[in-house]
Amino acid sequence: MRHRSFLAKGFTLVELLIVVVVLGILAGIVLPAFNSSTDDAKSSAAQQNLAAIRSAIDLYKVQHNDTFPGYPVGGGTPTETLFVDQLSKVTKKDGTSAALGTSGYPFGPYLKTGLPANPFNALSTIQIIADGAAMPTSGDDSHGWVYKPQTGELKCDSSATTSDGKSVYGM
Repeated sequence: MRHRSFLAKGFTLVELLIVVVVLGILAGIVLPAFNSSTDDAKSSAAQQNLAAIRSAIDLYKVQHNDTFPGYPVGGGTPTETLFVDQLSKVTKKDGTSAALGTSGYPFGPYLKTGLPANPFNALSTIQIIADGAAMPTSGDDSHGWVYKPQTGELKCDSSATTSDGKSVYGM
């Protein structure tokens, strides 16, 4: 009668450790590439949102006696509410806004879905910089956007940097 020896089938601890180390090295190489892709996508979305809002601001100004959105009828202090209403509702030449479909309001809406969110902080609020005040030198992520109605300047309120090291605020 022959004696059969059964060999254990499976992996040794050393083999398993080698596989885990190799997988860890691969993950360390691949994950930063995915992170960079996410940042690039956010940067691209922010640039598109900025372009859309800036175009809306420019068209509003052309149709409203060279006045940037945000100002009340007759002048005064600009506000976030007025800015959003004037760009997302229909307006008259003097800047008065009304709900979509209101007759006698021939202009707008310039932003059909309202103010888009900043892809870096998911905020769709806007910080209004008072006339005569300077624009901040950098973003602080407290709002989605920073806007100076006196000049029409608009920036992305973010302290993030793009994958090539440029400030998102400077876009």
